[in-house]
Amino acid sequence: MLLKTFGWSFAVTVAGLALAGVLWGWQGLAIVGILSILEISLSFDNAVINAGILRKMNAFWQRIFLTIGILIAVFGMRLVFPVVIVAITAKLGPIEAVNLAINDKAHYQELVTSAHPAIAAFGGIFLLMIFLDFLFEEREHKWLAWIEKPMARMGKLDTLSIIVALVVLLVSAMTVATSVAHGGGDKSATVLLSGVAGLITYLVVGGISGYFEDKLEEDEEDDAVAAAASGGAVNGTPPVPRKGAGAVMGMAGKAAFFMFLYLEVIDASFSFDGVIGAFAITNDIFEMALGLGIGAMYIRSLTVFLVRKGTLDDYVYLEHGAHYAIGALAVILLITIKYEINEVITGLVGLVLIGLSFWSSLVRNRREGKPGSDAPAKSEVTSGV
Repeated sequence: MLLKTFGWSFAVTVAGLALAGVLWGWQGLAIVGILSILEISLSFDNAVINAGILRKMNAFWQRIFLTIGILIAVFGMRLVFPVVIVAITAKLGPIEAVNLAINDKAHYQELVTSAHPAIAAFGGIFLLMIFLDFLFEEREHKWLAWIEKPMARMGKLDTLSIIVALVVLLVSAMTVATSVAHGGGDKSATVLLSGVAGLITYLVVGGISGYFEDKLEEDEEDDAVAAAASGGAVNGTPPVPRKGAGAVMGMAGKAAFFMFLYLEVIDASFSFDGVIGAFAITNDIFEMALGLGIGAMYIRSLTVFLVRKGTLDDYVYLEHGAHYAIGALAVILLITIKYEINEVITGLVGLVLIGLSFWSSLVRNRREGKPGSDAPAKSEVTSGV
């Protein structure tokens, strides 16, 4: 199971480190290794969030996530994205931007860093919306009940998450964006525009994927009703039992496609801090893409591992911890518009929150005699896809 899931990640690691050693020597090999560890530490919460979405998809779309998805993650976000940002913000042609990235690395790094306020505002608001929609939703299991119960009641106002996100964006534009650490000057207009773009992106992609997911649920419920009325079968096919309230197993077609797009946008938002943070280690885009790409491979393999092991079903507070980590990352991204925050702090915040949620899940399982505890299980729990 472990080798099957992480085999490609192990192979890419060996090949990537070997290539780094050949091209850039021991120093390059060390840089690529450090970048890989940086990406994994910053994105562990990303794997948990991705697993919560990926487990709804069928095997075909899970393979798409591991193949086409990883190409987008490695070459799109870790190699092409920084060059595109430079081309847009510096008003350069794509060829000129690539030439700058290869031949004038110091100036290229300066231009990418100056684009940080726009990147942080877009990614910060997008991630904040994910956290707020989770926080304001009524759910069966509550980790921090003293926070989640009142927030769920407040969440009955459908537009509350949008209102809160816009207020946070406005406050950010009026405070941290007035005198930024990256590029200097007043970036209020840039932050406002980028934040609104992040909000619109979330509403469009998340809204479309949610629409198809809800429609699929309705179709399944209609089939179940028709099956009950006809003696338990629809068109001669018995209904497939669902593995949990609100879960859509084996999602395919348009629903899976838009959910895949949603996953990729989430991954892009998570990668922003990693790409910017990588410039503290190297300004060579190829070293950066290779190191962060290796880390991205492990995050995707970990996502599939969590899905196939049914970890989120067995440890019910993991998703809570990951979403709180997302909220923390969103706030950190907005703060870094003006203030420098070490990537180690960003990574530790996420790991601590997920670690605490995992420990809380263990305590709950031990109390109820469920998987993950030393006590005998009282009932069989479905795990994996």
